[in-house]
Amino acid sequence: MSLSLLDSLKTYEFGNAPPSPTIPAEDGSQFMSMSFPRRISRLPFAISLFLVLAGSVATSASTSGKRLTANPLSFSFGNIQVGNSLTQHETLTNSGNSTVTISQTTVTGAGFSLYGLSLPLSLNRGQSITFSILFSPRIGGSTSGGIVIVSNASNPHLTIALSGNGIPAGQLTSSAPALNFGSVTVGTSKTLTATLTATGSSAILSSATSNSPEFMLGGISLPKTIAAGQSLSLTLTFTPRASGTASGIISLASNAANTPTIETLTGSGAATPAHSVSLSWTSSPSAVVGYNLYRGAKSGGPYARVNPVLNASTSYTDNSVQAGTTYYYVSTAVNGSGTESTYSNQLQAVIPSP
Repeated sequence: MSLSLLDSLKTYEFGNAPPSPTIPAEDGSQFMSMSFPRRISRLPFAISLFLVLAGSVATSASTSGKRLTANPLSFSFGNIQVGNSLTQHETLTNSGNSTVTISQTTVTGAGFSLYGLSLPLSLNRGQSITFSILFSPRIGGSTSGGIVIVSNASNPHLTIALSGNGIPAGQLTSSAPALNFGSVTVGTSKTLTATLTATGSSAILSSATSNSPEFMLGGISLPKTIAAGQSLSLTLTFTPRASGTASGIISLASNAANTPTIETLTGSGAATPAHSVSLSWTSSPSAVVGYNLYRGAKSGGPYARVNPVLNASTSYTDNSVQAGTTYYYVSTAVNGSGTESTYSNQLQAVIPSP
């Protein structure tokens, strides 16, 4: 190569000079250092400077088209009770002019995690990806952290700031952790009430289970949130299926620190009492040999005879009645020839339940 340099006085020719060394720059560009006679010693610096600047411009142009942006740049999760969690969503966008490749993510801060971002990932110009950030505090107190997105963009380490506050779990207590229903007739029910109170922070009552079909919880729809300092009334029911002592436990699951809250329940089933109706009437002034007793389900009849044989006395006990039923009774007198009188006045009998 022949290089000519001209100053105001003379022309210098460089024809077969030895090659000059190539020197790498820190930004990846290269420039050539050239030696010249003392009379033009300033020119190599000008040429070298020109080459260095040209290299720098080329290097900058290779990354200026790759820009990664995050929306938002920070998250505040607020107050989250220990044991609970909150998810928020982050969007990354390639706002440059060429493809950006995301190679790595780093999450810092206790309780923070991300999901929904499979790496490595390439985003074309204008393309976006949304992923989720989860905050699930393990202990109470303020927590801060961040997510660093590593890529080949001009901003290779994009940071998203994270913060949140863990609130210690509250307590859920019962006003009556043990209840005795006493004696309850088989086939009937008895209800008692208890009150649940949340202290420290709010509590979410999520489920209730009973280990006995004779004891049930009612009056509420789950899940149910009980604010700190507030109470919730529970209705507990005992329906014995057999006579004798019964016991059970209702377990109330929640996000409280003392979950589950236990209700211990006891009661006694009493046998269904036998019901009967005792009837009596005045004797007929006529000569009679006996009486018949009739019963109906409606006032005024129709009636059906109750006694299987003629009743010689003026009283009768009906043991075939059913609990919770109302009956209507009349009687007749029968003479020696078998002639039966008209019905007597009607009596009403109401059988209790049970």
